[in-house]
Amino acid sequence: MPRIKAFQALRPVERSAAQVASVPYDVVNREEAAALAEGNPNSFLHVVRPDIDFPPDADPYAPVIYQKARQNFDRLISEGTLFRDTEDCVFVYRQIMNGQAQHGLVACCHVDDYENNLILKHEKTRKAKEDDRTRHVIALNANAGPVFLTYRDVEEVNQLVGDVIHGRPIYDFVAVDGIQHTVWRIDQPATLVKLLSSVKVFYVADGHHRAASAWRAGKERRAANPDHRGTEEYNWFLTVLFPASELKILAYNRVLKDLNGLTTAGLLDRLRAIGTLEETTNPVPPSAGSFCFFVADGWYRLTVPANTIRHEDAIASLDVAILEERVLQPIFGIGDVRTDSRIDFVGGIRGTAELEKLVRSGSWAVAVSMYPTSIAQLMAVSDAGEIMPPKSTWFEPKLRSGLLVHTLD
Repeated sequence: MPRIKAFQALRPVERSAAQVASVPYDVVNREEAAALAEGNPNSFLHVVRPDIDFPPDADPYAPVIYQKARQNFDRLISEGTLFRDTEDCVFVYRQIMNGQAQHGLVACCHVDDYENNLILKHEKTRKAKEDDRTRHVIALNANAGPVFLTYRDVEEVNQLVGDVIHGRPIYDFVAVDGIQHTVWRIDQPATLVKLLSSVKVFYVADGHHRAASAWRAGKERRAANPDHRGTEEYNWFLTVLFPASELKILAYNRVLKDLNGLTTAGLLDRLRAIGTLEETTNPVPPSAGSFCFFVADGWYRLTVPANTIRHEDAIASLDVAILEERVLQPIFGIGDVRTDSRIDFVGGIRGTAELEKLVRSGSWAVAVSMYPTSIAQLMAVSDAGEIMPPKSTWFEPKLRSGLLVHTLD
């Protein structure tokens, strides 16, 4: 069973929570991060994206960048913007987006459980991103952003959380994107920790690079400590655990640079050979096994025959895999979506209007609106020890960084 534990959080004073809390480091580029943090020295973006405090052409992986992250972090502490709880606690973190709420439990998980696959993954990580965030964790001596985990619901946990949220929160604010963030502290978390410790496995929903980097940083600290006993705080990393029933995965859409030498009519003929193709005014696929293509100023819906899908195969039955196997590779000649510059990915939070905009701009020739991967599919892939195709899931809302920080000592 994976272990969890309460921790002494480093966190903002209540009046500064909305100022401090920031989007994760990896959902914005440098320009977007700089714009979000402009005029707000307390924004945690100065910690998770310290490159915004340098000229745009600065090397984001230079040693001075990580030094700046630590300086900004220390400043928030020395100025009293961040303070440390004196007791080990677990926290309930609720997010509300478009009227839908999800309730996560903020606690620490053990690095060995990540390594031993008690915390299951569904994505490959890239070494460069791992290296970056590992250096960042070591420089801060802290997990600045949590890993987004999920688990199969435990009704007793849901009931306890339901009781907690009737009390007074320690934070409650609406961010600039309209998402409400509310946090409650659980001062006596033993019952909750025991219940969650009965869960067989946790699943990484979002934050694979943060998880891998936390694991690597913990092992580095372990190797550097000749008196390592296994009880040190660096053996744990920051997570938010959500019951699967409350989570919603958004589509992760695609745009394609060209028609690979085909005319529009030729492309449509190739798509008809795959399944049923029809013009549509609704750009959102109605079900798994269907895809909407925007090309030549019009939407077309392709429905793949259900009896041709290998439903027993956790990977082959994914819409992203079906698209790769039947459309991207044979029609567009895209063999590796990780490296081919003729394809890009658009998070579902941007909507289908963004897909139309990209094609109409002339920068892209075709857009593909996808049906979202389900939580059940994510768990099935993880349970099978498999890896999803790239860009299979887009989780919203994103967890804010800086609200609750876990230090390694």
